[in-house]
Amino acid sequence: MNRRGLILSVLALGVAGFGGATWFATRPGPVAEAEPVAPELADAMIRPYSPILGPAEAPVTIVEFFDPACEACRAFHPIVKDIMAEHGDAVRVVIRYTPFHGAASEEAIRVLEAAHMQDVYVPVLEAVLREQPRWASHGAPAPGLILQIATTAGLDAEAARTQMLAPDVVAILNQDRADVETVGVRQTPTFFVNGKPLDPFGEAELRRLVAAEVAAAQS
Repeated sequence: MNRRGLILSVLALGVAGFGGATWFATRPGPVAEAEPVAPELADAMIRPYSPILGPAEAPVTIVEFFDPACEACRAFHPIVKDIMAEHGDAVRVVIRYTPFHGAASEEAIRVLEAAHMQDVYVPVLEAVLREQPRWASHGAPAPGLILQIATTAGLDAEAARTQMLAPDVVAILNQDRADVETVGVRQTPTFFVNGKPLDPFGEAELRRLVAAEVAAAQS
């Protein structure tokens, strides 16, 4: 559950798999000119292993501190995809794992990293988020449920069982936890655009900040 202490508004999602109203955190008002994070935090924002959605060389980078078990992350996923589609090759998204929901989050992250190894990250991410209410609503998911969901999106389950326990995956979980603490992330999703924190938080504010960075990159 998103712990962001902001006003909750209903986000009506007209996207398949997202029927009905979904709550997301927002706050009105214009986006102030944000300062990038301090240089000493730059390394903690993006790691070489971090999954990237979109063109690797895009001039505008959205870093999303993301928990696959977070309802607000699920609600914002189609918004982020729409922003990427709007700006084409100018925008990429870097995913940083933020396992605030305990065992369910960690298992989903392990499945996603297996999908990363198998080059089916995006379809598995879509499936895991689409089916989130099945596995994330009541604490620990049924054994094997997330993996079962991922196999419908092309994941090789037999290979994934080994990959999920690989030392590299353990190292990624540990490093992302450390980076969450270093950056000071306290809720999900948390966004940075070219190193600038999204504050105030909301869909309109995210769209404006990305658009401003794209315009600056193209000027």
